[in-house]
Amino acid sequence: MLPQTSHLASDKITTLSSQGHRAARRGAWRIATDLPTSFRYAAQGLIYGVVSQRNFRIHLVIGTVVLGLGLWLQLKPNDLAVLVLMVTAVLVLELLNTSIEAVVDLAIGRRFHHLARIAKDCAAAAVLVAAISSLLIALLLLVPPLMTRLGL
Repeated sequence: MLPQTSHLASDKITTLSSQGHRAARRGAWRIATDLPTSFRYAAQGLIYGVVSQRNFRIHLVIGTVVLGLGLWLQLKPNDLAVLVLMVTAVLVLELLNTSIEAVVDLAIGRRFHHLARIAKDCAAAAVLVAAISSLLIALLLLVPPLMTRLGL
């Protein structure tokens, strides 16, 4: 299929870029028939989250810092496991939020619908609740050993 022609340069760019996007996602509807393909699809989703979602990158950096701090403070394995679970929960919810937003946008396009707003807001709120609870748990686990380490 050839790209549509247009007299306006911006229309031509939009048409060509949407063609390229379709070509890049060709076959995305297919079900994985083997395990390596399933992992490749999952990796594509993770890469999409890292590349396109600012909040995912922020949570990833903060989570890395928190886990590094936990290792530096030589937290007990159980405490480290709790930190890993909390960081992972926030990242998973951020990916789910991204997928919910994409599905809602796919379903309604550029139109406004109050149920779409509710779905997007609730998904974002789930990430916020997880992030706040993760912060509180991290503070409870990291502050006492940090104060001891700093001699305070």
